[in-house]
Amino acid sequence: MSKKAKGLGAARKLKKRRKKDRWLSPKYKRKKLNLKQKADPLEGSSQAKGIVLEKVQLEAKQPNSAMRKCVRVQLIKNGKQVTAFCPGDGATKLIDEHDEVTIECIGGKMGRAKGDIPGVRWCVIKVNDQSLNALLKGKIEKARR
Repeated sequence: MSKKAKGLGAARKLKKRRKKDRWLSPKYKRKKLNLKQKADPLEGSSQAKGIVLEKVQLEAKQPNSAMRKCVRVQLIKNGKQVTAFCPGDGATKLIDEHDEVTIECIGGKMGRAKGDIPGVRWCVIKVNDQSLNALLKGKIEKARR
């Protein structure tokens, strides 16, 4: 096992060693090589717009038993397809095919899926530039497009 350099002129060697050893950390490597932005369909941004392709129902993971209502969305900025969760009771009734929706991260740990929905990392927040939350509460009517 190598010992750390000591003494008055050891700063350069310590700095060089620190620089080399930081690349062993997965978090550091991921940050420096911009791996999150490269793998992320939203390309590092917090929200993105997309067009609804179809409505889908996904089965919740064990021990829960439910059909979670989701939509397949094709992003406008890069054409990638993602599955987004529709939060709220009866939210899928307000979302039709070919609607423009805004999606954002659900916010699980390290960008992974949150809760019991397998592989779904995003949720719908707006439909045709109107808040999904306000539509669900009946504060506004859905706009004709």
